[in-house]
This record gives sequence, C-alpha cells and structure tokens, in this order.
Amino acid sequence: MTKTFIRPIAMVSAFLLSGMAAQAEGLLMPDFDAELGRGLYASKGCVVCHSVNGIGGIDAPALDYDPSQGPMNPFDFAAKMWRGAETMIYMQQDELGDQIEITGPELAAIIAFAHDAEEQAKFSMDDVPEAIADMLHEADDEHEDEEADGDHDDVPDSEEGHD
Repeated sequence: MTKTFIRPIAMVSAFLLSGMAAQAEGLLMPDFDAELGRGLYASKGCVVCHSVNGIGGIDAPALDYDPSQGPMNPFDFAAKMWRGAETMIYMQQDELGDQIEITGPELAAIIAFAHDAEEQAKFSMDDVPEAIADMLHEADDEHEDEEADGDHDDVPDSEEGHD
C-alpha cells in the first residue's frame, strides 16, 4: 500500500475522496479493511450485543449499514463509542467476562465493516466463533423465557413482589 505525505486538510480530503490510507506529519490513517472487520466484529464479541443482518444481540443498536445515511466519518463512529464507553464496558464484562481490547487498526476494520453493505451481506453465523455463538444462544433462550412468562425486567421471578 502506498502512503501519501500531504498537509492535514488535504489529507482528509484525499482520504475521503480516495478511500486510501493517507499519512500526514505525525498522523497515520489505518486501513479500513471491511473483510477483516467482519471477522473481528464476530471474534471480538461485538455481535453479542449488536446485530447485522438480524444476527446478533439486541442489547445495543443494530449496525446494519444504511446507505441513505451517506458516508460516515470514522471519528464520529469512534466518538459515539466513547460516549457509550461506560455502558459498553459494563456489558462486555457482564456478557464476555472482561473488557475487550481493540487496537486502532482493528477498530478501523470494524468501522469499515459497519459501513460496507457488500461485506455485511456475507455475514452469517459461520463467521461467529463457537464460544460467542454459545453466548448468543444463551441470550436467545433468556429472551424467550422472558417473553413466555411476560417478564421483561431484570428481577428474578423469585424476588418479584418481595420488599
């Protein structure tokens, strides 16, 4: 991959127009590899809370690409994650047992996946590692149990109605 040295304003323009990584003095834009992002989205556990193509959790917003929204600034995507960081960390610890670690290039790949209709169309349960798939099945079972008894709160049935 060729890296281009240009001034910061021109770097942003070139990046947005070309889709290629650009480098300016002191800055390096990572590759936005949607195919890599598809695998990371599943293996890092994003799919436990978020869904794509109806596959995944329902505890956080779906990440299905909507072309009517137009291009997204990847820094805006990261800023939204930052604003929700406290909740995301809590959910990661609760669902996955620990906070996940994501590098800058991995985040760029996940962002690319979240904004690539063709790559999202390829996403299936075959992409989801067995341990993560087991978590999804457990969550499905919990949601089915809640729907069956009409109970949609987080209070165990044995504690309801007791003060």
